[in-house]
Amino acid sequence: MRKTRITGAFAGVAIAAIALTGCNSGSPTSPGAAGGGDEESTGALWEVASDVSLEGSPTFDAITERDKVIVGVKEDQPGLGFLDATTNERTGFDVDIARWIAASLGYDEDKIEYKAIASANREQAIVNGDVDYYVGTYSITDARKQQIDFAGPYFITGQGLLVAADSDIASEDDLNADTRVCSATGSTPIQNIKANYPEVPTEEFDLYSACVDALINGTVDAVTTDQAILIGYAAQYPDDIKVVGEPFSEERYGVGLAKGDDAFRTHINELLTDGGDVWQGIFDKNLGESGITVEQPAVDAY
Repeated sequence: MRKTRITGAFAGVAIAAIALTGCNSGSPTSPGAAGGGDEESTGALWEVASDVSLEGSPTFDAITERDKVIVGVKEDQPGLGFLDATTNERTGFDVDIARWIAASLGYDEDKIEYKAIASANREQAIVNGDVDYYVGTYSITDARKQQIDFAGPYFITGQGLLVAADSDIASEDDLNADTRVCSATGSTPIQNIKANYPEVPTEEFDLYSACVDALINGTVDAVTTDQAILIGYAAQYPDDIKVVGEPFSEERYGVGLAKGDDAFRTHINELLTDGGDVWQGIFDKNLGESGITVEQPAVDAY
């Protein structure tokens, strides 16, 4: 596994705000692609494949039959998976990873349907076939692998803390019975807090954005999730909230897919392994100026 480090997050918040505002939301595929503009202006990161065959994949068979890819995503995480309510444009690292996978199957932006799935409902959505795959800060865990499979990891980060700008909380060591911590229902971070800091009171919502609202309103003292997510929120509200401390876990993001679909999992793993330049381009476009420094991890081809 290649090493991953996260540095400079706090100094980079102001820069991140500029970067997030300026992200290109179009699908960076071939010239004239839906939402993508021409290749010269967008700097195409990938091309849409043609004549794709993926023998032995029930997921690909379903996609082919309906002539559309259905992807599970988050849409409240700036820089990773975000839906602009005003423009209806989707941006973010995870969203572009999802688009890249779809393109490798032969499907451009106009053939992708996005479904926002809350953290607690992800496994069930995959098991039910509601989505073909899920890309949305989805940590690979042994418990989840009992129900679904993962391709990747395609990104590694760590759990962090978001607090009020004037908070005295400097790290996880300051959490105690008087500090209420919020995270998404069913997420790995909230499970980590409950297991490792049992005295700390917790609050749970379906969306991280609801936790951020509660933090700004003063009804919780901290929000915890992956530091990459928290930086995006801090960039939105630099006068109100801040990221503190260093990551205190390792979270390996994977692409969730139906259990037993080895052909599809292998296809995505090979795409990630062979597409280092595309991965780097997606990272640079969405997170390159956010203060996060990472290297693409090697996939776990289990």
